[in-house]
Amino acid sequence: MDAIAFFQARLNYQTDVSDVEAALSQGAFTLVDSRSKESWDQGHIEGAVHLPTAEIAARAAELIPADRPVVTYCWGPGCNGATRAALAFALEGYEVKEMLGGIEYWIREGFPVTAADGVHRHDRDPLTGPVSGISCAC
Repeated sequence: MDAIAFFQARLNYQTDVSDVEAALSQGAFTLVDSRSKESWDQGHIEGAVHLPTAEIAARAAELIPADRPVVTYCWGPGCNGATRAALAFALEGYEVKEMLGGIEYWIREGFPVTAADGVHRHDRDPLTGPVSGISCAC
């Protein structure tokens, strides 16, 4: 595979937390948390649909229209759960992307997480993004 095709394919099928956060309010896709119920209850991204990977084939059609793009997330870069969930959606015929970094990088970027006891926001991690709040412009 040549480099252009490889990197274009990555951009076609992966997105990052900053892009998801910026686009989430526009309603252009359904964000899916593919983690367990216990993980979802621990904290999730507001507006996401909870659909564990093992349930996608059986329940995706009842929760998400077939023509609606999907973005999947799981724990973080050390976890391939979002990749497995994206594959499950692709097998069901959905247009799908994987959110790189998972909820770990969502939290590290300072974006809000919803849990049973309310909404939480952590300080932006200076090792993962600019602390000034200005985009890295990459």
